[in-house]
Amino acid sequence: MTEASPGGVPPELARLRHSIDNIDAALVHILAERFKATQRVGVLKAELGLPPSDLEREAVQIARLRALAREADLDPEFAEKFLAFLVAEVIRHHEEIALDRSQQV
Repeated sequence: MTEASPGGVPPELARLRHSIDNIDAALVHILAERFKATQRVGVLKAELGLPPSDLEREAVQIARLRALAREADLDPEFAEKFLAFLVAEVIRHHEEIALDRSQQV
């Protein structure tokens, strides 16, 4: 039997949870950096009169992410769904930026 920590949680479980918490924090910071970059892309697209979405790039990114997922032993379907969620949010931001720019003119 494994000895429990003061909170009644086995040490290995507490260690794993702490690791997960650190990974979650890193993901939040990485996502924040990603969205800072995509916001700048949205501004550039609006300035250049480009559409908020780029289906060709999205297809390339999906294929790339699926390959990376396979290499990392992560379910490619999950990776694609995750990317689709991110891209949908980015496109929404780009549409808002384009609308704001058009109203300033």
